[in-house]
Amino acid sequence: MTDETAELLYPSVEKLVNEIVAVNHAWKVARELFGQDSPLSISSRDLKTCLQVRLLRSYAPKQVYLIEDKQSEGEPVYSLCLRESIGTRLYAEHLPMRIAKEVLTDKELEQFKKL
Repeated sequence: MTDETAELLYPSVEKLVNEIVAVNHAWKVARELFGQDSPLSISSRDLKTCLQVRLLRSYAPKQVYLIEDKQSEGEPVYSLCLRESIGTRLYAEHLPMRIAKEVLTDKELEQFKKL
């Protein structure tokens, strides 16, 4: 296996976090320009969720963990908190709790919460 193949199959925490942040920004722009129900908005949102699940399944709870964000307004969300900052970033965006319950098992939810 080449280094490039290994990086695609097993991306680093830093790479996944950077992708999550980029896709989250793209999702917000797509919502503003095309509406939240546009195909681009829905695809961007779903890709962000997939990347977050991949980050959690690959690196939680040792390098990233879920914690309820009690300061967030609107629906209840988890923050994907990083144990060590990546640049100035301390978290990998938010994941709505209702989505987390749909895409993660109960066992994973408990496992991914802060130790």
